[in-house]
Amino acid sequence: MTKEQFVVTAAQMRDIEERIFAAGMPVAALMEKVAGLISNRLKSIIPLSPPSQGGLGGSKLGILVGPGHNGGDALVVARELHFQGYQVWIYQPFTKLKELTSQHFKYAQSLGISCYQELAELPSCDFLIDGLFGFGLEREITGNIAEAINHFNDWNKPIFSIDIPSGLHTDTGEVLGTAIKATHTFCLGLWKQGLLQEQALEYIGKAELIDFDIPLADIHAILGEVPKIKRITKTTVFDTLSLPLPPTTHKYKSGHLLLICGSKRYAGGAILTGLGARASGVGMLSIAVPESIKPLLVSHLPEALIIGCPETETGAISHLQLPPKTDLSSFSAIACGPGLTTDATPIVEQVINSDVPLILDADGLNILAELGTVPTLRKRQNPTILTPHTGEFHRLFPDINYQDRVKAVQTAALQTGAVVLLKGARIAISNPEGVVWINPESTSALARGGSGDVLTGLMGGILARVVNKQVNIEDVVAAASWWHSQGGILAVKERTELGVDAFTLTQYLMKVIKNWEGYK
Repeated sequence: MTKEQFVVTAAQMRDIEERIFAAGMPVAALMEKVAGLISNRLKSIIPLSPPSQGGLGGSKLGILVGPGHNGGDALVVARELHFQGYQVWIYQPFTKLKELTSQHFKYAQSLGISCYQELAELPSCDFLIDGLFGFGLEREITGNIAEAINHFNDWNKPIFSIDIPSGLHTDTGEVLGTAIKATHTFCLGLWKQGLLQEQALEYIGKAELIDFDIPLADIHAILGEVPKIKRITKTTVFDTLSLPLPPTTHKYKSGHLLLICGSKRYAGGAILTGLGARASGVGMLSIAVPESIKPLLVSHLPEALIIGCPETETGAISHLQLPPKTDLSSFSAIACGPGLTTDATPIVEQVINSDVPLILDADGLNILAELGTVPTLRKRQNPTILTPHTGEFHRLFPDINYQDRVKAVQTAALQTGAVVLLKGARIAISNPEGVVWINPESTSALARGGSGDVLTGLMGGILARVVNKQVNIEDVVAAASWWHSQGGILAVKERTELGVDAFTLTQYLMKVIKNWEGYK
């Protein structure tokens, strides 16, 4: 694993730092190193040039200093930027500081840097550096500090937060009374779990990791060889997809996916799911749909085997009618649900009772909820993947609070034995052992009808391709999630957020692969 994949709680980060200090790294030395890295990053974002040339030279930076080591980091940043020629002032409203932070504050004053303790006294500035509170804050912010944070948010100046925006809970991303709304967050050392929670998104801005060279031995000593929470990265996805393909590959080695989807009312769901599967590179694709929409599917996916099935009076599949000498065990994987309608309950019961790796989405999930989620899935012996959005998740697991998305998917996966993907701006995925993948990037352009159908098809194709290659099922789900979101991000760059419908999204999935560095 790369350090970009590790995700820690406040307690875990504290334990890792204690190991570093116990090994002999002086706290002061680490503070200097971290602050130096932050200062260099800030200089690259806020270039300094003479004011007479109309540049940003002379830009005023307000440094917000807290009582702990996060405030110490901010004070060293203030000192370094002061030496580089930036105009710096310090806001430090606390009466008691940690010893090292106090020393840095005293030195900053000796350098002639303007220091303030009252909001009313503060001069204007062009940028703010937030070092009020670092990781581990648990109490609600109130009083004059809350007033100050709200005041700085109202300034509408760019704010760079050190480690985590002040006021956010490190683990849950919860706002503790109030919080800094950063435009940029420099996460120190390892990613904090709270930065990957949806409720934190409007506060963190653009987040990046400042790697200060934590030894991997110290990370593994606390997190274990297989960490419980991980960020999805391009490297992991690339490994899961086994690219590039070997030269001896043929269609029978690249998996056979069965999609069961669509109805007379919702034919588009079947098309979008099929197009998502097409992008996966699966060797063979079969799609079971009601007979009445078979011609429509053939026109959009001529390479797929479209299986027309008898249908109900409402236009849903009444029962599967697979080709001769074929049954469900003939397929590498099955994805079921988009566009089915709940009239297709017998179909969902049939695939749940099969011995084939299975993805359930959309109406497949709604039918599962009616059947009884936990007792139904506990009978299955083969891999199952559930892909609910929050509404579907609540129907499947009415007793689970999904506000903490990490704990929610862990609990759901443990109860059912399935791999559970909870959709949203920060997709969270858990296997039954509680190992969680979090997708750190997405775009609101994907919040459109049909986007989830594309994901189901893409995931099904990947699963069918690699299911017999000793790949962890949750890695397949993570790969599909990342690929899907990157397709949306790429499409936004070319078409804007309003221009990315689900059909357009399918056209950008292949461009994601093409743009990967190192792919030949």
